[in-house]
Amino acid sequence: MKSQRMALALCVPLLITGTALAQQSWFTGEDETSKIAYFKIGALAETPQNFPPLFGSEPPQALKDMIARLKEARAANNVKAVVIDMERTALGFGQLEEIHNALRTFSAVDKDVYIHADVLSTGLYALATGASHISLVPTGDLWLIGFYGETPYLKGLLDKMGVMADFEHCGDYKSAAEILTRTGPTLEAQENTDWLLNGLYGELVDMIAESRGLTPDKVRALIDDGPYSAKEALAAGLIDSVMHRQDFIGDLKRRYGDSIEIDMDYAEKDMFGDIPDDPFMAMMQVFQKLFNPEGKTFTEPSVAIVYVEGMIQTGSAEFSPFGGTSSGAFSTTIRRALDKARTDNSVKAVVMRVDSPGGSALASEIIHDAAQRVGLSKPLVISMGNVAASGGYYVSCGADAIFADKTTITASIGVVGGKLVTTDGWDKLGINWKANQRGAMAGMMSSSSTFSEKERAKFRHYMDTVYDVFKEHVTKGRGKKLTKPIDELAGGRVFTGSQALEIGLIDKLGGLDDAIKCAAKKAKLGEYEIRVIPEPPTIFDMFSGGPQGEEYTTTLLPRTAGLSGSPLVQAILPALSRVDPQRADAIMQALLCVDIVQSEGVAAVMPALLIVH
Repeated sequence: MKSQRMALALCVPLLITGTALAQQSWFTGEDETSKIAYFKIGALAETPQNFPPLFGSEPPQALKDMIARLKEARAANNVKAVVIDMERTALGFGQLEEIHNALRTFSAVDKDVYIHADVLSTGLYALATGASHISLVPTGDLWLIGFYGETPYLKGLLDKMGVMADFEHCGDYKSAAEILTRTGPTLEAQENTDWLLNGLYGELVDMIAESRGLTPDKVRALIDDGPYSAKEALAAGLIDSVMHRQDFIGDLKRRYGDSIEIDMDYAEKDMFGDIPDDPFMAMMQVFQKLFNPEGKTFTEPSVAIVYVEGMIQTGSAEFSPFGGTSSGAFSTTIRRALDKARTDNSVKAVVMRVDSPGGSALASEIIHDAAQRVGLSKPLVISMGNVAASGGYYVSCGADAIFADKTTITASIGVVGGKLVTTDGWDKLGINWKANQRGAMAGMMSSSSTFSEKERAKFRHYMDTVYDVFKEHVTKGRGKKLTKPIDELAGGRVFTGSQALEIGLIDKLGGLDDAIKCAAKKAKLGEYEIRVIPEPPTIFDMFSGGPQGEEYTTTLLPRTAGLSGSPLVQAILPALSRVDPQRADAIMQALLCVDIVQSEGVAAVMPALLIVH
């Protein structure tokens, strides 16, 4: 069957080589053959994508779609068990927790979940404990050693560039700017980091302990004694078997019978639908669907999902001809989506899925306002993913209900602002600048010098105004749910989902599916559809500039390369990414935060923190 689909794919030009044609089942009718559902969990995106991979690259599957496929396997009578392939799995804490919980629910219908892996890290092992059977290859390893967190400090880099960061922050714990102004953390920043990491570590320990029938103290002791070879992990009761993949498949056959079918593409959606047997007709149908897509019409009651994923920025997402839209959560695009959800009569409730470390304070305000307008006419529920901090919490705080995972990173209520002073860098190049200005405050945001006393006072007043609006939104949105005065919760303090629940910053612990059910219940819906607004772009949109009625090209503020695009950074990071990609990515994320501050002056972003688990 695979070779037949591949033959069809080769009949189509490079545009669709490696697409879902080579990976989706042709059969669309009801199949009552007893089977084992196979799922490969690699990197999971938040926002769904609606186009085939180009040039052999696989687009990441959306978390929503993976959860839906697992639910379908759980409900199907002919599915006797589930196998999870975790090769090259890369998930954030929130996604890890949601998949873990989805696997554990199979026990309610008495279906076994099997995981077979070559190697497991601490985080992936925590996910795997949601299964009923964990197996490693004989030469595999269990790297159950905890997790490691670190923050990059860039002052030394700026010194080499002749650049000085002149930043202010609202809140003793709002430490995002410290990465530019210091070579290490303040006492408050370290206290905040310790509080956050203790919470995350405790949640992972509890997850493993509950699933494997161990005490938390025993799990901590096992972690401190790691890592383990496959045989050592089996002896310690951390896994259930050690066998090569062929033996693992053979064991499944013995358990469920030789006639059991292992469905390698279980419940995957095929964007091309039924494909005719005739190759020429098949190719014509593919092209027709590619270049004449039929948009789905929604008439039944629905719950809409609007995604806020990535760094929050002003303007609109720019459509990429090589797949998807530009990275980030853009205020104009999200505002339009929320407005559409508000005015569409078929949409009865809205879930805003937030996975963002924050970003532009202005863009956060625009999204918050659009969300509030939705809440005036229909239920609005927030689902927090891996992180919903600073601007990510800003856009969330006024909803009817806020859901977060136990391991979600959230809050960081506060703002930072400032500028980079580059005069020393120009001096090193032998370039001098002669300033001329009219108006006492005209040069306040100039890169030529640090703030004067008067400029600093004015800028600080502006930041305090933005910060006060942020706190006002939180106190108005959360009201009496807050267990402490806002100033004891704000100031840049960061919390896990569990910690945020205790102090009233969120309402319930749960994943995206729980938030959708809550929204449907608030709207008093029985049967309903789930839709994404705006609809994920199709391959046709690659050539037409974006979906009809959606804006993908303009921005509210001019985009500049900023510090992240400087020649020194561009020269250093590619080399660093080859030898230490995780640290290089963390530095780039930090620099993107700086770029937002440079373009707008004030930002609502959480401190940079790299966690390896």
